[in-house]
Amino acid sequence: MRKKSAVRRFRRSIPLYLMLLPGIIYLIVNNYMPMAGLALAFKKVNYALGLFQSPWVGFDNFVYLFRGNEAVIFFRNTILYNLTFILLGNFAGVLTAIALDAVRSKFFQRTSQVVILIPFLLSTVIVSYIAFAFLSGNNGFMNNTVLPLLGIEPISWYNNPKYWPYILTIVYLWMNFGYSSILYYSTLIGVDKAYYEAAVVDGAGIGKQITAITLPALKPTIITLVLLAVGRVCYSDFGLFYQVPMNSGMLYSTTQTIDTFVYRGLLQLNDIGRSTAAGFMQSVLGFILVLLANIIVRKLDKDSALF
Repeated sequence: MRKKSAVRRFRRSIPLYLMLLPGIIYLIVNNYMPMAGLALAFKKVNYALGLFQSPWVGFDNFVYLFRGNEAVIFFRNTILYNLTFILLGNFAGVLTAIALDAVRSKFFQRTSQVVILIPFLLSTVIVSYIAFAFLSGNNGFMNNTVLPLLGIEPISWYNNPKYWPYILTIVYLWMNFGYSSILYYSTLIGVDKAYYEAAVVDGAGIGKQITAITLPALKPTIITLVLLAVGRVCYSDFGLFYQVPMNSGMLYSTTQTIDTFVYRGLLQLNDIGRSTAAGFMQSVLGFILVLLANIIVRKLDKDSALF
């Protein structure tokens, strides 16, 4: 009887399994089959012998990533930029979501959401040329309009690395804060407005309403997005750090990250093993960081942890 009951349940669930099948196939092909290529991180690839017949070199490819002074530069840049992006990006997203929720005009709300989301949908190549239109030495908006009004001499932006931590941060926020603000705003939509009405009756001002109602409501979303971002601390937006600075060699001290370093090394050396080792290392470090961050969150607030 149990076997017959299980068969009947399976037959009833066949349409659901068929709906699930394309997703499973995509997951296997896109996520699990390429994992066999991780073996290349421990090989010195010889095209004459083939990828999997190439000799093993142990951890030599990983040692390459930490060799020389450049390792300090690209590790420093990758981690510090990402920490800055996490902090400022979430702050800007929360602030914008609160502002959108406070607006009473539906037309203005919808228009604002479209406007702030457009940069997120733009190709990084387009963004790089928009930045170039502002920063070009001869025809840029900054050198021809803004700086003369301030009485400042024109600046060769693409030859001065000291300005680029600020430029890249501004470009990143412009591109990404709209997406995070929409996520936070979608959370605020579900908050019962009766809480705010009760707070007003009790004499709470806007600041008190934000700290007592809005931020607690946003806490699970903030924690989730921060935990996901922590897992990408060892990665960088390749387009942002390669395309926007126009691959200028003068800016490597402030624009070089792990991804751009490996890409440039791959172009020059054509070494697949080292580039695979970098991707493998980034994944392992990201996994460890997510686990550690989740452990910390679970100790502080168990209900907000991912697992």
